Amino acid sequence: MEQNSRDMPAEPPLFAGEAWFDPIEAGIRERIRGFIEELLEEELSDVLGRARYQRPGSPGSTREAVRPEPRRGTAGYRHGRRERQLLGSFGPVTIRVPRARLVDAAGASQEWHSAALPRYARMTRQVEALIAGAYLSGTNTRRVRRALAALFRGAVSKDTVSRTWRKVRTDWEAWSRRSLAEEDVVRLVLDGTVARARLDRRATSISLLVVLGIRRDGQKVLLAVKNMGGESEAAWRAVLDDLVSRGLRGPEFVIIDGAPGLEKALGLVWPDALAQRCTVHKHRNLLAHAPERLHDEISADYTDMIHAGTLREIETRRKSFIRKWRLKCRAVADSLEEAGDRLFTFTRLPPSQWKSARTTNAIERLHEEFKRRIKTQTVLPSAETAAMLFWAEVVRRFRRAAGSVEGPPEGLLASGQITLRKVDGWRTLAQKPTDQMIDLAA
Repeated sequence: MEQNSRDMPAEPPLFAGEAWFDPIEAGIRERIRGFIEELLEEELSDVLGRARYQRPGSPGSTREAVRPEPRRGTAGYRHGRRERQLLGSFGPVTIRVPRARLVDAAGASQEWHSAALPRYARMTRQVEALIAGAYLSGTNTRRVRRALAALFRGAVSKDTVSRTWRKVRTDWEAWSRRSLAEEDVVRLVLDGTVARARLDRRATSISLLVVLGIRRDGQKVLLAVKNMGGESEAAWRAVLDDLVSRGLRGPEFVIIDGAPGLEKALGLVWPDALAQRCTVHKHRNLLAHAPERLHDEISADYTDMIHAGTLREIETRRKSFIRKWRLKCRAVADSLEEAGDRLFTFTRLPPSQWKSARTTNAIERLHEEFKRRIKTQTVLPSAETAAMLFWAEVVRRFRRAAGSVEGPPEGLLASGQITLRKVDGWRTLAQKPTDQMIDLAA
């Protein structure tokens, strides 16, 4: 006989009474507390070379089974425990941290400090990343506190958010000032993107100028993100001069979007670098000079030219493109000729590198991630926050590519080791470009 639904006990309201107590959550927190304390005990035992209650040199313990031979041992002794509060994605817990004094060969002693739980650490890195991400998204400290109050049982205060923000800002500033003298960069990709930020209480469009480096081993690394008023020669010159002042050696090959200010600044700072105009940007320029009914035909002819397999094929198809479109839509032919040989600098590289050397797509992918991140935000709180948010998105992309949940280890951001996958054709990056130029005769 089926039980009448009226006779079944009603579930308590979600936000009232006993519903606030979740035995599953409480049980998990208890197990996490025990796990953390056991982890710290094992760390200290490994440093001292013996377990708790075990005398130096003794093969076993009076309260524990015989332990395997320790990896290393240090003279010292335990002296009790102290309680510490720790906030993680599991919520706030109170743990008992073991204390010990380590004695060196001279007889001097110092307090032992855990490497797993650094001094003064109140939160795990995952919680810091969550709080910083919420703050960088454009909200303020009080709103972050209210949003995370239920998740962390009120353990996130306004001051907690402020401290986390200051730490992220310190990492950002250290990353922005780090030395680039040891970076073996052979290629640069430079491009800018526009974001809306609040300046003097008004929404203003700013330009984020981004520099991506490619090392000799093919690894991509973010070198700089600067917020500027635009993409003028002065703006790009300031970015390039900053790279030089931080020790970056002149690159052999540079991929640019074709902005006049960038080309002029590049010629002043690195006149010997080979410059490649992005073929995707030029494609958009060509379409902008023609009526929509001709777009498909222009795209087909342009793609056949750019993606030809050899230099000779590219030359032949370029001449055909110019002759055809001089008659059909002269503005399109003039736009292609305006780019000159810089649109085909990639042909001086080994064919295996052509795909990665034709475009600024490496940075465009980062721009897309950034745009997706700020899609729901009309205006970012400040220009500096916009640059930091772009930087944070690259860090998140790195974590995802590396399969990391907790994020990069401490110091990774400040050292600049934010890396993405290698470029196509990276095995031939050590080869020097040839002197053979494309024939511009039409």
